Amino acid sequence: MWLARLKELLDSHHIKYMTISHSVAYTSQGIAALTHIPGKELAKTVIAKIDGAMVMAVLPASSQVDLSLLARAAGAKQALLASEEEFADTFPDCEAGAMPPFGNLYDLRVFADESLRHDNEIAFNAGSHRELLRMAWEDFETLVKPQIANFATEKIGSAAA
Repeated sequence: MWLARLKELLDSHHIKYMTISHSVAYTSQGIAALTHIPGKELAKTVIAKIDGAMVMAVLPASSQVDLSLLARAAGAKQALLASEEEFADTFPDCEAGAMPPFGNLYDLRVFADESLRHDNEIAFNAGSHRELLRMAWEDFETLVKPQIANFATEKIGSAAA
């Protein structure tokens, strides 16, 4: 199970974290409402393809990925959203759409939106649609080593990533 693997990694680095269980929810905004965490403080993981290579984009749940900004941050020509079918095999021990932002465990480059640095903590899906993990931003940044960039924009309508 993903949560066990993630906890093992955090425990081996003596990282403090909190697991938050909640009712099943499939959207980041739904999870934010259930757990009483503001959408700007809950991180979501979006899988994108930058010049054909899969990457993780981590941003506030209340935002969407601006693919042109993500491509620019990566120094790439193109960034596209990946379909769940394209990345399902990459995360065999996670429920679809509930991947935690630890791309480093799967040799995926990780981009984190700069706005996440404004909070001392980061909360995110822990591999299932029933559990979150909350930890210090500083510890997340040390373990994952994401590339920090500005690529999140305010959600408009329901077609947002």
